[in-house]
Amino acid sequence: MGPPGAGKGTQAKFIAEHFGIPAISTGDIFRANVSEGTPLGIEAKRFMDAGEYVPDEVTNLMVRNRIDEPDAEPGFLLDGYPRTLAQVEELDGMIRHTGHALDAVVVLTVDQEEVVGRLLQRAQTEGRADDTAEVIRRRQEIYGEETAPLIDVYRDRGLLIEVDGLGEVAEVTQRIFDALDAVPQS
Repeated sequence: MGPPGAGKGTQAKFIAEHFGIPAISTGDIFRANVSEGTPLGIEAKRFMDAGEYVPDEVTNLMVRNRIDEPDAEPGFLLDGYPRTLAQVEELDGMIRHTGHALDAVVVLTVDQEEVVGRLLQRAQTEGRADDTAEVIRRRQEIYGEETAPLIDVYRDRGLLIEVDGLGEVAEVTQRIFDALDAVPQS
């Protein structure tokens, strides 16, 4: 978890590789559907272009289908999900159904202005039309309103690990691994 641009996707790949599990990124799945022009992609694009989150019903179904795939049986890492309190409840039901359990929830903490700069730079280098300054700031607002409250939920459950997301990628990765090494795996 963390605000848009905190480095979640970058770190998710390293963590998933380290533990030999799939990284399930809702953003990647949305972008793939948009580029393929699927009905889900067309619906998702309307929200993404406005800097809004894709509705829970669409996102929940997509995640449910993905964690039911065979490669996720030994475990998985979620990147970009859950984002709302309703999605936390939905995820709880999904993992009860599959027999999984959450081992940890990693939150990357970063300075908001640093994040805006990162996303504007990414927009230029990757040609991501959905990353304009206005859209980026709107995503930050939505994160504060809808996603930040999840931090307290997972802190109360004893699952939260907060990691400083600023610095070189390798430094942040090492901080995450150091924190995760102290967590018993289920």
